[in-house]
Amino acid sequence: MTTLAKTRPRAPLPFLGLACAVGVSTMYYNQPLLLEMGHTYGVTAGHTGFVAVATQIGYAVGLLAFVPLGDVLERRGLMMRMYGTVAVALLLVALAPSINLLIAGSVLIGMFASVTHVALPIAPDLVSHEQRGRAIGTVMTGLLLGILLARTFAGWVSGIHGWRWVFVVAAVMNASFVPLIKRVMPKLPPQQKLRYSDAMKSLWTLVRTQPLLRESSIIGALVFASFSCFWTTLAFLLNSHYGLGAGVAGTFGVVGAAGALVAPLAGRLADKHGSRWVVSVGMALLAASYLMLWAEETARISTALHLTALVVGVVVLDMGAQMTQVANQTRIFGLVPSARSRLNTVYMTVYFSGAAAGSALATIAWVHWGWKGVCILALGLIALAGIVHALGDRGTGDHCKVTTEDVFMEA
Repeated sequence: MTTLAKTRPRAPLPFLGLACAVGVSTMYYNQPLLLEMGHTYGVTAGHTGFVAVATQIGYAVGLLAFVPLGDVLERRGLMMRMYGTVAVALLLVALAPSINLLIAGSVLIGMFASVTHVALPIAPDLVSHEQRGRAIGTVMTGLLLGILLARTFAGWVSGIHGWRWVFVVAAVMNASFVPLIKRVMPKLPPQQKLRYSDAMKSLWTLVRTQPLLRESSIIGALVFASFSCFWTTLAFLLNSHYGLGAGVAGTFGVVGAAGALVAPLAGRLADKHGSRWVVSVGMALLAASYLMLWAEETARISTALHLTALVVGVVVLDMGAQMTQVANQTRIFGLVPSARSRLNTVYMTVYFSGAAAGSALATIAWVHWGWKGVCILALGLIALAGIVHALGDRGTGDHCKVTTEDVFMEA
């Protein structure tokens, strides 16, 4: 294997953040629309909840199958092809005549929305090692804003034109992004010559030889599972307890966006104090948010105070999730710079598998035990993440590296 001379391509970090926002948002349009979709097809909340699960399963498949291509192919062209394909998948969902075809189309959306994590590993290539956390925080701000504001966009558009038009407009947005990438971004060749089959084989070696990658992946999966518990069931909570619809559920995305603004701060804190410290703070905030969300729902207060407490809980929830995510990715991207797409593949495949599991379990918890069951489930997931974090090997450090790529190409 011949290692190519390393170059630092010029591409603005804010544009990469926008790319991540556009790509990842396609996964979350369906969450505030689940009730409306159920009405369209005449199915229960328990059934439509699996539309969100299907999208996340597709995303996990796309992360595993497509993201390693970022270490194999020229990345600008790869991103353009994936944005074009996800636009087609969005149109298929908009036209789906049955709930089963809607679920199938949602899997396709998730698969090609993984383009987000072709873009994200580019960020550390644009800055020095000491600024890695800040760069990731900048791009992650765009990613989380895409996740949260997607729900707002979906809620508002569906309130005017119906849920199908949400996916039509999203398809146009993604298709128009293809020429934007060509214009703004330079060609981004891989950092070494590598066959796709070799890249895929090396994934297991990365898992086996990198304890910090394993730890970060498990913590990330459990944290995102808890995060998904809230957003998957929010529309059900607002409708059943307050008689509010998709528009209000989507508006909570704007509220949550305030928490996304902590990402640059989280990156700077990771650079200054170490990512393990930031993970600890992030998980503490997550636990506090669910205790708050549970308490406010059982308190005998007015509806206005209930909704105010819900708003505060959402901000704290998103701050905690964002801090944990930025810290986890800061430390995994420091392991093997030439294998960042593959490191991200391992991490994000496990991460979104956790999200799919969290959405599925939260749907079951809601059907059987309501909001109390959802909060207990989320707190249990955070507790498991805390145990993994506490038992983690502090001796690995935040910047543990393997400098020889050949270690990942074992037969």
